[in-house]
Amino acid sequence: MENNKTEKGGTNRRKFLKLGLMSSVTAVAGASLISNLAIQDEEVTDSGEKMRLLTPDGKIVEVDASNINKYPEALITPEESRKGIPNRKFVMVIDLAKCKNARKCVEGCQKAHDLDYNEEFMKVQLIQDNPEASPYWLPKPCFHCDEPPCVTVCPTGATFKREDNIVLIDNDRCIGCKFCVTSCPYSARQFNWGHKDKFDDTSQPYSPETSVPAAEGTVMKCDFCPDMLRQGKLPHCAQSCPMGVIYFGDKNEDIVTNGEETVRFSQLIKDRGGYRHLEHLGTKPNVYYLPAVNRQFPLERGFNVDEDIIERYKDVPYVQDLKKQGKI
Repeated sequence: MENNKTEKGGTNRRKFLKLGLMSSVTAVAGASLISNLAIQDEEVTDSGEKMRLLTPDGKIVEVDASNINKYPEALITPEESRKGIPNRKFVMVIDLAKCKNARKCVEGCQKAHDLDYNEEFMKVQLIQDNPEASPYWLPKPCFHCDEPPCVTVCPTGATFKREDNIVLIDNDRCIGCKFCVTSCPYSARQFNWGHKDKFDDTSQPYSPETSVPAAEGTVMKCDFCPDMLRQGKLPHCAQSCPMGVIYFGDKNEDIVTNGEETVRFSQLIKDRGGYRHLEHLGTKPNVYYLPAVNRQFPLERGFNVDEDIIERYKDVPYVQDLKKQGKI
């Protein structure tokens, strides 16, 4: 695409391209947060010196003094988390031609959000539109709709739509009624039944922007990683994908990037025939797909996964044929 103003090779995958996010960060208690948000991927250290912090919602947390800047989300007030990042309209583009079901996007998201193996905010489905068509891999996050039915049906305001396109859940307000689960046409939400010892985690304050620590009896989903966006970084799924499948950026600036390649959003959608999943529903998703044409990898590479994952695809005609042939 000659007109896409593409830049390759000059970007660290773990850094969001210069979309001006840092300019939206405000000062707290007279101190600039910019230095706190410029966090590298360091290991957490233990200096032996502990500090107690008061979070915006009145909770006391104790952290190691050397890691005081590890949790910038603690400085984002509940009001700020509901407004979103000013002057931004975040959008995701998923290139189906590049996906080989490596599932690194799933694993990266699970690690960041402290999810179990069977809990997936990002799902990778195998789609075959009809028996004659070739199937393709479809990564499916929450679509962060402009007309989200989940927000409409929530009786407590726990689910809310921000000015920057992101739809979040505040589990301090969520009563677990599951109205949002049943109203979502994309099956993007799941109920937290409770597991392990996650709910005893007091190492960081809860924030709707991180979805951690989780709360038993509430609903959870993909959140577009707004805590990462405030640090100038890509969402965990985008930076974890080894194939550059997931582009993320700002629709206002008309720029998206997968960390290696930066392109004009409008030109990319135009040149590649971008579309939105289940467009006819009128939810106006902020996730776009590029069709799986001229694919870069054979479909069969995606079957190098656990047997229980393959079982999810059992109703796909292509998979049924492979099983009859004894190939999987």
